[in-house]
Amino acid sequence: MILKSLQISEPEPVQSLICFMIELENLFEHIGEYLLSSGETVSTAESVTSGFLQFSFSQMKEASRFFKGGITAYTLREKVGLLSVNEDEARKYNCVSRQIAKTMALKVAALYKTDWSIGITGYALPVNESKGKLYCYFAIVYKGEVILSEKLDLHSRTKPGNAKLFYTEFVLGCFKLELDKYQKKNVSM
Repeated sequence: MILKSLQISEPEPVQSLICFMIELENLFEHIGEYLLSSGETVSTAESVTSGFLQFSFSQMKEASRFFKGGITAYTLREKVGLLSVNEDEARKYNCVSRQIAKTMALKVAALYKTDWSIGITGYALPVNESKGKLYCYFAIVYKGEVILSEKLDLHSRTKPGNAKLFYTEFVLGCFKLELDKYQKKNVSM
């Protein structure tokens, strides 16, 4: 009997995870290098990402030189008390709106006295308040001004852990693009 050699390749999910990790490392490296070279700092205010942004910044080389810290605030009480979110708006929108993300980003920048900040709030699980949908709002602040504020929608069947990772990667990608814009501005001056 002649045995044919089998070509065994990695399953697609493993390849996807490897690509994801490589891309994330590249993102970390780029963001970290920019912040180190510019001498600028960053902070985060999160709910839906459960501290994944804070974790991501902490993984960057020499993070303590530019990452000042963050707040993970899940409840209305903490968002109102720690991040000065408007209580009426928080009640009306279940703490999930574009304005709440902006307020979170602005307040965390003021608390930590950072050049940059990111605020994010949303849903990683479909619930009645989200009408069964998954989405987040995020805002990026630079020197006290909101420079980007967006909504990101995900498929309602996305697993909660994956949703948090997708949100984190997307927001970090947007942050990188904003850093690139400001770097180009500074070079041309």
